[in-house]
Amino acid sequence: MRAQLVDDTTLVGIGSGWLRHVSYAVRVEARRSYRLVRVVAHIFYGLLLSLLLAAYWQPRALRVRRAAQRWQRTLLGILNVDVEVLGRPDADARFFVSNHISWLDIPVIGAAQNVHFLSKAEVRDWPLIGQLASAAGTLYIRRGSGESHRKADELASYLMQGTAVLVFPEGTTTDGQQLRRFFPALFRAPVMAQVVIQPLAVRYLDAQGGVDEQPAFLGEDTFQGHLWRLLRRDHIRVQLCWLPSIDTSKLSSKDASALCATAQHSIERVVLGMPFDAPNSALIE
Repeated sequence: MRAQLVDDTTLVGIGSGWLRHVSYAVRVEARRSYRLVRVVAHIFYGLLLSLLLAAYWQPRALRVRRAAQRWQRTLLGILNVDVEVLGRPDADARFFVSNHISWLDIPVIGAAQNVHFLSKAEVRDWPLIGQLASAAGTLYIRRGSGESHRKADELASYLMQGTAVLVFPEGTTTDGQQLRRFFPALFRAPVMAQVVIQPLAVRYLDAQGGVDEQPAFLGEDTFQGHLWRLLRRDHIRVQLCWLPSIDTSKLSSKDASALCATAQHSIERVVLGMPFDAPNSALIE
């Protein structure tokens, strides 16, 4: 009888633990689903707002730019993204250069600075997101098509009109622990337009301050699947580092490769966790 009682007690304990585990899992998935509904609702709100503001026809209008920044800040709030900003954007800069880890880079940067992004052409075909990107004035480039030089001429035209543009010169995403080689062709644009370049670096960090690889959007990832994974997170910590700007007023198109190398070196120091000098802030160790 005593042996039977011990067995029953053990079973009760196991059952209780299992129920707690199931209850926790249900709460997690319920919260995840609720946040997904909020994201989807926010996307549809963005599409409606784009129509009301005529964003598809006037993406550079001030009302559209302000609305786009507010929309992106709200999205970061829904996803519980905490952004730490080091340094400040240069008020004279028009051509911005960044490393690329995830589609999340775009709302992180866009919420902080009014810029038009140059994105891979595939984004235009993403359901709903492609329409939002176009409404926000995103420019597109088809990777591997050899159109970089033609796109540089187009970017130069935008820059000469005072439009701020941000490019991801790696041409792809990484896991955040390394930096791929920058392609120099697009650096002809700021030289032709004679505008200031400012590099910036994006880092996703874990609780210990190390690199957080989970937000990376890599390989065969789809937007829907990647978003579903991110929604499991209680919060995402991002560091946005504005780096010293580069004057192009005395340069020519033949200096594009040197400009590219300078920007890459500046960003690479941050990505590799080395000390760097952020404008208007202390040296970061």
